[in-house]
Amino acid sequence: MLRIAIPACGMVSATRLAVALMTMLAGCAIAPSPSSGPGGQASSGSISRGTPREPAATPVLQRLADEAEALQALAQSPLTRRFLEATRALPPVSPRIVYVNEVTREYFSPAAKSALPAATQKKLAEVQLDEYRYYFTKYGSPLAYLRPLELAAANGIGDVAGKRILDFGYGGIGHLRLLASLGAHVTGIDPDSYLQALYSVGRDQGAVPPATGMRRGHPGTITLAHGQWPKDPKMAERVGQGYDLMLAKNTLKKGYIKPERKIDKRQQIDLGVSDEIFLKAIHNTLNPGGKLIIYNLYPKAPQGKGAYNPQADARSPHTREQYEKAGLQVLAFNVDDHVMARDMGRALKWDRNDNGGIASDLDTSLYAMFTIVARPVR
Repeated sequence: MLRIAIPACGMVSATRLAVALMTMLAGCAIAPSPSSGPGGQASSGSISRGTPREPAATPVLQRLADEAEALQALAQSPLTRRFLEATRALPPVSPRIVYVNEVTREYFSPAAKSALPAATQKKLAEVQLDEYRYYFTKYGSPLAYLRPLELAAANGIGDVAGKRILDFGYGGIGHLRLLASLGAHVTGIDPDSYLQALYSVGRDQGAVPPATGMRRGHPGTITLAHGQWPKDPKMAERVGQGYDLMLAKNTLKKGYIKPERKIDKRQQIDLGVSDEIFLKAIHNTLNPGGKLIIYNLYPKAPQGKGAYNPQADARSPHTREQYEKAGLQVLAFNVDDHVMARDMGRALKWDRNDNGGIASDLDTSLYAMFTIVARPVR
């Protein structure tokens, strides 16, 4: 779904920090505060700090490995510890060429470009996307999925091996590869042509090798679906049903879906169907007992008369009553997660400038909120 692009470097200058943060922004069983295992020992699946590690194959993969190490203290569940450890198995990726219409901002893969009329092809500019863009795209670290996955673990998703996971507005392939390497069957939905062009090579989808040293009984896979779901029947067919977990990170915000005032159309997300149809599609897509976790990072709301930022309204775009009418059980509704999000932000250095110095206080600039609903087991 629509998100604002993040600078290529994750450590931003003070003058750009606000923009970067806003981008990172691209019976309830709530996760307890992260802590180590008994006696301060990390439980099975954690990253070992005492064992020397071989350096990663590329600077980008090393950065992800370093981020995983920094986040270890926040990973309480075996699931999230395995998720972080799996960064060591991510493959290096060669630069890719895509094409963009600089007026419409529509992107095309080489194959899609070649199918266009010659006159249209001449209007396209060639863009090279490197390994950083492959894993971080325009929206930041894939490891920011740590918190929604911690919530999933606290709500019955202890192991993803053999599970089907749907990400609505996936924004990047990094976290999908990590989950698939743990044995999950992951489907990412997004209408962004940038992602469709970037992930156009056959090896980006299908079977994913297991993360080194991870025990599992099921092969993992990735499926990408680019378009409007559930409006487009072809999308509905490709996505299918039978999911154990559905994630929506920084996508299903009230400010994007139902802004309180008129906003730039490039910021607004049109689901393409009524609330009733959309929520019923979620209900039907989940298995009995399956969960939807909406996790939204957001900046401080602007102050002053007339000021409005749709990114800062991170509430669920649907009410409790709407979820319940669609047959979904509300487990958590618009619950604050500020402290955990700020700890994650510090570990990922969202508060740092280009020189590594403190550029902003996340306690006053970064917030988070989540909603969790489930399809009841009848």
